[in-house]
Amino acid sequence: MGSIPTRRISSIGRRAEQAVEQYLLQRGYRILDRNLRLGHLELDIVAQKGSLIAIVEVRHRGPTSFQSAFESIDPPKQQRLFRAAEQLWEQRFATDPSIERIRLDIASVSFGPHLETVDYIEGGLD
Repeated sequence: MGSIPTRRISSIGRRAEQAVEQYLLQRGYRILDRNLRLGHLELDIVAQKGSLIAIVEVRHRGPTSFQSAFESIDPPKQQRLFRAAEQLWEQRFATDPSIERIRLDIASVSFGPHLETVDYIEGGLD
């Protein structure tokens, strides 16, 4: 069984994130950050809609994967996302009176021959 070159994985990941960004923009969100680093933690997309900050974990799995993109977020990954969300809140939004809450969302992107499909769960990690 051959391995997929790292460059291709990064390219697919970028395409998936771009698809989710378009999905969010079409629904009235404003993209604040992409691939935001908080120490050793990373958040794929940070978006805002009104007083809500949505932290979006973007996942993609190929058709031969043994688990779905949603299932690929295991407990250690969930804990890292919770820590990153807490850190982001404390560093950037806790003192901003226009922001009421942060929500952790999950987006799964699949690619077809001529289109991409975004499945999105609001509060998927709350």
